[in-house]
Formats: sequence, structure tokens, C-alpha cells
Amino acid sequence: MADDSKKSVEIKTDDAKDEDSSNDDNSNVNIAENDEQLKTFKDLGVTEVLCEACEQLGWKTPTKIQIEAIPVALQGKDVIGLAETGSGKTGAFALPILQSLLASAQRLHTLILTPTRELAFQIAEQFEALGSSIGVKTAVIVGGIDMMSQSLVLAKKPHIVIATPGRLIDHLENTKGFSLRALKFLVMDEADRILNMDFETEVDKILKVIPRDRRTFLFSATMTKKVAKLQRAALKDPVKCAVNTKYSTVEKLQQYYVFIPSKYKDCYLVSIINELAGNSFMIFCSTCNNAQRVALLLRNLGITAIPLHGQMSQNKRLGSLNKFKSKSRSVLLATDVASRGLDIPHVDCVINYDIPTHSKDYIHRVGRTARAGRSGKSITFVTQYDVELFQRIETLIGKKLPAFPTQEEEVMMLVERVSEAQRFARIEMKEQGEKRKRPRGEEGDDTEQSSGVRKKVRGGKK
Repeated sequence: MADDSKKSVEIKTDDAKDEDSSNDDNSNVNIAENDEQLKTFKDLGVTEVLCEACEQLGWKTPTKIQIEAIPVALQGKDVIGLAETGSGKTGAFALPILQSLLASAQRLHTLILTPTRELAFQIAEQFEALGSSIGVKTAVIVGGIDMMSQSLVLAKKPHIVIATPGRLIDHLENTKGFSLRALKFLVMDEADRILNMDFETEVDKILKVIPRDRRTFLFSATMTKKVAKLQRAALKDPVKCAVNTKYSTVEKLQQYYVFIPSKYKDCYLVSIINELAGNSFMIFCSTCNNAQRVALLLRNLGITAIPLHGQMSQNKRLGSLNKFKSKSRSVLLATDVASRGLDIPHVDCVINYDIPTHSKDYIHRVGRTARAGRSGKSITFVTQYDVELFQRIETLIGKKLPAFPTQEEEVMMLVERVSEAQRFARIEMKEQGEKRKRPRGEEGDDTEQSSGVRKKVRGGKK
């Protein structure tokens, strides 16, 4: 701890120098009024060390939500941030928290709650990148990973804990010596999704065991009734920073739909992937099963596809994500697990293979492309059964989407190849299903050898 405090002292002196050098620039006296003129993180009140970290990450100018939220957070107020996905929300809460850590270094200083495991890892990466020069320690506490190794990480008392609510409760109840009584900051990222996933009881439990005297940041892309209720329970006279209150999609995103018979969905998918070859795709399916099936189907046709869904083990999920991020795979098939928060810079096209049942999910899905000022495409498949859902989406975003041009004759030429690939995919799915069943009991064991071994084992017991 001693060296931590030294660090903060050094940084403060740096900051003092910094103030001297910027005496001639008095334009940032009234931040709220001069929103338009602000250009740098330094103008928002971020210290020199963190400004340098932002530069190294390639963050040259703050985004709208950062301009709104950072000055308010640095004044010590609670913040509700409403902003579309891909707008730099993580930076908006990470910088004030790191600055507070610099001022008074403390272990178990911040808790960040996220709805999905992948988002937790991504936030940790950003904190580590921003805080590398000041030695920030983070811990990611999510399901699907061994509790024991997580307990050891928590015993070292990291500065920042990034967790999914369910696993955090497990540790609060079962890990000796772990408590959040000294917590200074609570952040809920994608708060609407945390509450939609029925984590309400967990969130209530967590709020009971952390100090009332804390700072709370609540970030959400959409303001729902549940989020409003949570705000009343958890925040003290918060400042609302809304960048875009209407449900909106980014301007640089070209959105299309394709109206197709449901039995030819796979053919149209293959046709579009071929037509836009060279781009990277994120394809959203409604079920884990479907994501797996379409991934196998595309692989059989020689397209490098990889699935990401809730039935995969955590290591496989992270593996899939990393392969896609490193561009060794060009197509990611995902369920809504991946529709929130994941920042993969190079997604050129999002395809809604299955139309989302909740219109708001559409905004999150297409928010995976055209991030941080880049352009991107989204194509939604509309079958004869999806017309009403599609009209709801158009009403929500207030736009009539154009049709994506497809050549029916060309698509129909693929039918034979695709139906063969479908058959292979079905066989592979069946085999994978049987493999899953085997370890649990004998019902999946159709091999003579293993049943023979079982008989021997039974014989041995007698």
C-alpha cells in the first residue's frame, strides 16, 4: 500500500505541473455550457497520466457520453448514463474511477456488474489498458470458471472487481474473508439487460451488503421501468447524462431487410455471404441449437464459421471470440449472449438470421457493427412468419428499411449444395448430442466396449 500512496503523490505533482501549463487556457471553466468547444480529455478534468493512457489506446477525443458523464462523475455525483451501444460508455465510467483510485488508493475499491461473461472480460481489458501505467489490479468473477481459482484472486484483494451478479453472490456467501464493506464505487453496465435476465433478486442482495455511502453509476442503452425502479433504490440524486433518448441506431449503419420463404433461409444466407465475400459477419440466431447448426452447415460449405452461445463452456466461448477478433475466422454465429456490449472493431456486416422477438434487441444486435464512427451493414431476414415483428422494429427505430437486392435465380442454384450441407450438419449435431449425453449416464452409450467396462466395474463392487 505504501508504494501505491507514493504513486498517487507523484501523480498529483504531475497534475500540478499540468495545471500550471494550462493556466492560459481558461475555456474549461464552465463545462456544461461549453460542450461544443471541448476537444480533449484534459479539458474534462482527466489527469495527465490517464490522458496519456487514452492517447496510447488511440482515444483522441472524448465521445458524447464521455463529455457529458466524466465532468459530473469527477465532481463526485451519481450518474445515470443513457447512450446507444458503441458510444464509449466504458471509458465514461473507467476514467473517473481510475482517477479516484489515484487520489486514494484502496483495495476492493470498485464493483462493476455486467450481464454477460464476455462483456466482463472486455471491461477488464479496458481497465487494464487504461490503468497499466498506474498498476491497477482487476479480477473477473463470472460463472463457468473454477470458484477456487477465483477465490485466490479475490484473496489478493484487487482494486476493481468485474462480475456477473450470480457468481458474485456465490462468493459473497461462500468465500471466507471476502466482503465488499469498504466499496467506494458501484457500476452497473447494461443495467436494463441485468434486470431483464432476472437478476433482480441478486442485485437486491448485493445492494444490501455494500456500503450505502458509495458512488453509483448506472449505464444502460435503454431506460425501462425496471431500470427506473433500480435508480430510485440505488442512486442518490443522480445526474442524468442522456446522449440519445430515442431508440436509435447509428447513422453510418446501412440497414436492409430480405423477405424470403422460411425454407430457403439457409440458401439466402450462403448467397449473401458469398456476395459480400471478404467482409466479416456476425450472424444472430434465436437459439443455441440453431447457431450451432448454421455454423456446421457453413463449415461444410467451406466458410470459416465459428459459434458463440450459452451452451458452450466458458473457455470455448472465449476461444471463439478470440478467433473471430484475430480475424482467423470471418463468420461468428451467435445468440443474444453476444448482442450486448461486445466491441469487435472489424464487424462489417450483422445478419439477423432469426428476427429478434424483442424489438430493442434489434438495436443491440446491429450495434455490433458501425462502431465508433466506422460504417457497417445490417441485413434482417424476414420470413412469412416474421412480418409483424419486423413492423414493430421499423416503428421503434422510426425508419422504413430498404430491401437488400438478391437474385432469386442465383440463390435457387445453391439449393442442392445447401441441402446436402444441411444433411451433414444434422448428422454432426446428432453425434455431438450423443457425446454430450454419454458421460452423464448409460442411456447414451451405444458402444459395446464402454458397457463392457461398466459391467466389469459393477462386478468388482460385489
